[in-house]
Amino acid sequence: YDGPSLIIAYSHCIAHGIDMQKGLSHQKAAVESGYWPIYRYDPRLSAKGQNPFQLDCRQPSSPLGDYLYSEARFRILQQSDKPAADRLLELAEQDKQARWKLYEKMLNREISSREALAVSAAGLPVKG
Repeated sequence: YDGPSLIIAYSHCIAHGIDMQKGLSHQKAAVESGYWPIYRYDPRLSAKGQNPFQLDCRQPSSPLGDYLYSEARFRILQQSDKPAADRLLELAEQDKQARWKLYEKMLNREISSREALAVSAAGLPVKG
C-alpha cells in the first residue's frame, strides 16, 4: 500500500499476571471475548467497489468478564471494590456490544467508515 499503515497489536505482558507460557491462548481468549477484535481497513478496495472494512474474527463467543478477570490487573479491582468492578464490567460489556454492532454495520455497508468514526468518537449509541 502506497500510504501510511498502522498496526495496533495486543501483546500480553508479565504485569497482566498471567502464565506467560500460555500467552497465545490468552490472546485468543481476548479475541473470543470481544476485548480485542481483529479487523483490517484497506482504502484501495473502495476504488474497486469492494468494502474497505474487513472483519477477521467471529462474533464474541465468551463472556468479557471471564477474560478480564483472568488478569491480575482486573482481578485486583474486583477484590478491592466489587461494586465498582461490577459496574465497570457492565459498561465494558455494553461498549463491546455497541462496537460489534458498529463493525457489523460497516461490514454490511449500512454505515460508512467516516460515519462510524464520528459515532465512535462522539460516544453515541449505535442504532439497530
